[in-house]
Amino acid sequence: MKTGVASSQIPDWLFIFEMANNHMGDVDHGVRLVSEFGSVAKDFDFRFAFKMQYRALDTFIHPDYQGRDDIKYIKRFEETRLSPRQTRKLVDAIRDNGFVPVCTPFDEESVDRVVADGFDILKIASCSLTDWPLLEKAVSSALPMIVSTAGSTIEEIDNVVAFLKHRNRDFVLMHCVAEYPTSDDKLQLNQIDFLRQRYDDVRIGYSTHERPTETLPVAVAIGKGCTVFEKHVGLTTDRYGINGYSAGPAQTRAWLEMAQTARTISGISGERSKATPDELGSLLSLRRGVFADRDIKAGERIGSGDVFMAIPTQEGHVTANDWSKYSHYYAIADIRKNDPILVSNSRREEVREKVFDIVQRVKSLLTQANVVVPGQAELEVSHHYGIDNFDEFGITMITVVNREYCKKLIVVLPGQHHPEQYHNQKEETFHVLYGDLDITLDGEARECGPGDVITVERTVRHAFTSKTGAIFEEISSTHHKDDSFYTDPKVGENKQRKTLLTHWM
Repeated sequence: MKTGVASSQIPDWLFIFEMANNHMGDVDHGVRLVSEFGSVAKDFDFRFAFKMQYRALDTFIHPDYQGRDDIKYIKRFEETRLSPRQTRKLVDAIRDNGFVPVCTPFDEESVDRVVADGFDILKIASCSLTDWPLLEKAVSSALPMIVSTAGSTIEEIDNVVAFLKHRNRDFVLMHCVAEYPTSDDKLQLNQIDFLRQRYDDVRIGYSTHERPTETLPVAVAIGKGCTVFEKHVGLTTDRYGINGYSAGPAQTRAWLEMAQTARTISGISGERSKATPDELGSLLSLRRGVFADRDIKAGERIGSGDVFMAIPTQEGHVTANDWSKYSHYYAIADIRKNDPILVSNSRREEVREKVFDIVQRVKSLLTQANVVVPGQAELEVSHHYGIDNFDEFGITMITVVNREYCKKLIVVLPGQHHPEQYHNQKEETFHVLYGDLDITLDGEARECGPGDVITVERTVRHAFTSKTGAIFEEISSTHHKDDSFYTDPKVGENKQRKTLLTHWM
């Protein structure tokens, strides 16, 4: 059992035992009640509070109705009246048993008593949620607040939340249903989700009134993210009974055991949990490992065509989960066919950030040029001599359509060069839309700008570059993947010179 609470905050995993009038107007019975539940709480690693209720009965009850025993709550409150000296004795017992003292005042005079008696937290009951004179008095104290919401409209809750936020109050909002006891079909625990979503910067707790034998609701509330809870408790003796919604010590222990189990099951919140070694081992055994599909020499890039994927995996194995177009692997030792690709015999190079940077620069140039691109158009990043050399040698191509006719948008970033190539099947025409383009056709140089049209016939060698960046349309007959021939054989030998992106806009 953890004890104590900072005066400026309400701790998480706070379980509040609500005494209400279950002291029965007998201070010795109240002290025994606190002691019995102190014995229960010491076995659990939660924070615990005990809550009382204060009413200035001489003014809280209309003078014409005082002494009436035919009105339920008037009779109950008057029969369980305690003097200020007696209530302070109960507050002392609460502290002596390691509980945080909490109190619900139902009138302005009682707020002053709550402060004077040294309570740590002030509670606003559901019936008082929009009791504005009481709320104004309550926020005049420095105490953090717990606020129940049973029966309130969303507009009422909105107003109270705004009221407390504007006064920079530390408070917890409690889901609650004011039926005593609350049947399962009335618990409305999904309201916890509703309140958490609507007030995403406010902690949401759960104030329970279900039958004392019910333990499942607290587990559900914990699963929904609550960490502050309230439950009515009482003690049966030869002299005193207990009502239908207050739990005795044994029932409360079962309730807390369920809460403890639910907290364990729910795990951490607010961040992604870390996998355990056993979990990682289990997942590794089910993943496909990457194996060489040919003999690979040290220093070679390991491409998709050089490997196959299968089980079983082994420790240090590169798996299918590691393999992507953004992860480039190079052999650092000879790898025989059918041998595994391991972390120890390969080097991994991540290019995701480099590709992302390229995409951002391409999009920026398109925006600058006011060129509109179809949303699902595929982007091809061509890095002829490797992605590290993209800024010097490379282009990006956006395929708009490729049927019997083909249209692409070619983006040349500032300072980029496209190596010389030719096509045997495709004839193409370039229409410059933006920027400067220097193009060479069979060794003859030509400077082009927006509006210029250049036709590249079959077998004509062509290369181009831009000083400040260029965008041009390529309109052609069908583009075939095996119809680009580079005069520098090193480009053709680079089988991994393209990165294709579909969702890039």
